[in-house]
Amino acid sequence: MSDQKQLFASDKQSLKELEFDLILEWLNSFTIGLTAKKRVQSLIPINDFSSIQQRLSETDALVNIRRRQLNFPPLDFEELLDEIKLLGIAQAVLSAEGFYRIVTASDLVNRILEFFEKHPNNFQSITAFFESCYHTKELITIISKVIDRNGLVKDDASKLLYEIRQKIKTLKNQINRNFDKELRRLRKENFLGETQEGFINDRRVLTVQSTHKRKVLGTIVGSSKTGSLTFIEPQVNTALNHELDWAIDDEIKEIRRILQVLTKELAVFLPLIEAYQAALTQLDFTNAKSKLAMEMDAILPQIQAFNSFEWINAFHPILHKNNKLQLKETVPQKISMEEDHRMLVISGPNAGGKSITLKTVGLLQLMLQSGLLIPVHPNSTGCVFKRILSDIGDNQSIENELSTYSYRLQRMNKFLSSATKNTMFLLDEFGTGSDPDLGGALAEVFFEELYHKNAFAVITTHYANIKLKASQLPQAINACMLFDVKTLQPLFHLAIGQPGSSFTFEVAQLNGINKGLINKAKESLGENKVRFDRLLSELQQEKNYLDKLITEHLSAQKALEESTLYHDDLAVKLTEKLKVHQIQNEEINKSIILGKKFQNFLQKFNISSRKKGVNDPLFEEIKQFMVMEKSKTVIKEKQKFESQKSKAKPTIKKIAQELQLDKIKVGSTVKINSTNQNGIVDRIEGKEVLVLIGNLRIKAQLNKLQFIK
Repeated sequence: MSDQKQLFASDKQSLKELEFDLILEWLNSFTIGLTAKKRVQSLIPINDFSSIQQRLSETDALVNIRRRQLNFPPLDFEELLDEIKLLGIAQAVLSAEGFYRIVTASDLVNRILEFFEKHPNNFQSITAFFESCYHTKELITIISKVIDRNGLVKDDASKLLYEIRQKIKTLKNQINRNFDKELRRLRKENFLGETQEGFINDRRVLTVQSTHKRKVLGTIVGSSKTGSLTFIEPQVNTALNHELDWAIDDEIKEIRRILQVLTKELAVFLPLIEAYQAALTQLDFTNAKSKLAMEMDAILPQIQAFNSFEWINAFHPILHKNNKLQLKETVPQKISMEEDHRMLVISGPNAGGKSITLKTVGLLQLMLQSGLLIPVHPNSTGCVFKRILSDIGDNQSIENELSTYSYRLQRMNKFLSSATKNTMFLLDEFGTGSDPDLGGALAEVFFEELYHKNAFAVITTHYANIKLKASQLPQAINACMLFDVKTLQPLFHLAIGQPGSSFTFEVAQLNGINKGLINKAKESLGENKVRFDRLLSELQQEKNYLDKLITEHLSAQKALEESTLYHDDLAVKLTEKLKVHQIQNEEINKSIILGKKFQNFLQKFNISSRKKGVNDPLFEEIKQFMVMEKSKTVIKEKQKFESQKSKAKPTIKKIAQELQLDKIKVGSTVKINSTNQNGIVDRIEGKEVLVLIGNLRIKAQLNKLQFIK
């Protein structure tokens, strides 16, 4: 087996069944150049872990640039394949448009390199595209001396070209003057047709009525379809037009000579121009992947080296896109698999979402292993499988005259021979296509064989024996698509842990089938079969009821927590208000006591006696009292100051910490205190921060981080 086949993680049939081609069409709509379009057409899921990580990292880097709305230069360029080919050939001549394309590419690369200089160490995976490029204005300067901003050769590109173009300008002016003069004369004579003039071979000609053509001096250069009009070049301009043709030919030759010299001068820059082509086309391809990710709100989950994944709020991208256009809701799924639960058996009613859930698992895994981000919650995790194979839908092989069942048997035989612990199978309507009892028995054997080969599989089925087998095997697990038994409507929600009823009779009743016929069908079945299906239906009803109770309990618990927080906050505010009132009361009481004291002093004051010094003892008493009051105030102020001082140190420290935390922005390097690891800030949501450590995303509280740089 070749290295390419070893890297290829799926087969054409699986890619078709899982609608990977629709993702490629969507992706292709975002490409610019032919090279990127060809890369999209040949894009396949691979199984090389490091290559997948690299591809995902490149796409994620460009998505981060977009989501952070950084000023990345718009990707607007034309490929340089023809220019590169000609620059390698001696005496070759590039077109003026080709030189203009080189200028555009050089300017774009320069601006991209300047962007990376402003954001060092942040987007290394994208920066690597440009490792063979360097910032230079030399190319642009050389070409701009000859080519203008419209991609045309400048008049002053050479002295001779300037003289030739001046001559052409003079000749054209003289020809136009002569023509206008002749036109006015013939208009007065009423010799002209309704349009009066036209252009033939880039020359102005008179539109003369054929009955008057012999009265006009000049060269006949054509006539109308009916022959009623004759096109005549005025004789006065014949020689001038010939001279103009010679001048234009001289201009073409001089332009070719100038461009040939310029081509030779630029040949030394061929390696740089090749680097432009390689970098920009790689960026074009990655840019398309990033635009696809933005449109489907996709992210890069944490990729694990072992076989285990958990996709939270996973959407089937095609279904989600179509539902958006129709303003319909898409129910996301939470899907997880690991070695302890590697065989997932999904059951439930038809049109309940079993197949789309299975396709979601398969398509997202193919996308992930193709370097495409997937529409899941940021806390999701993913892994890499060596092979991803499916058996979905009504496949028939007309060429080999195989029925659906024969085809599925042959495909299952291939699956059994290639199954390993690193293989993921997606099997829709497992075991159908033959006699239900016989097909179910064979499907059970296949199921056990895949299980014993340690393979991973997502299987949809209606067979009770497969559901039973999944409940018996320790590393297999049942799941069902929920169904509202009251409204008889599917809920499109995957529930792990129990098998589901097919709700055959309920769905039949919903679709208007006579109840008598339904009862007759029930009678024709064995009692155990009916009881088993009824049991599954009842179990699902109970689970729906329990889910409802859990939801209501969680809602009540949340309301209680919010109420508790509100009342706690209210109690704190009331306590603070009470303290303020207490302080105010103390001040009022103090003022009252002080007022009574001074009232006593006033009563003691002897106003009637004229004896000198009669009130001196009172004044001394007042003085002592004032000293004591002032002393009390000083002591209180000192105690208050000491109290504030003791609290000041942690406050200063806290302020310093807050100043450090204010420096933390998206792109900052920080250390997580709990793990002592350094990472780069990817997103800040309030006080929660998403930190990138390699390919690992970790959520941390802002106050649990240290700013590094």
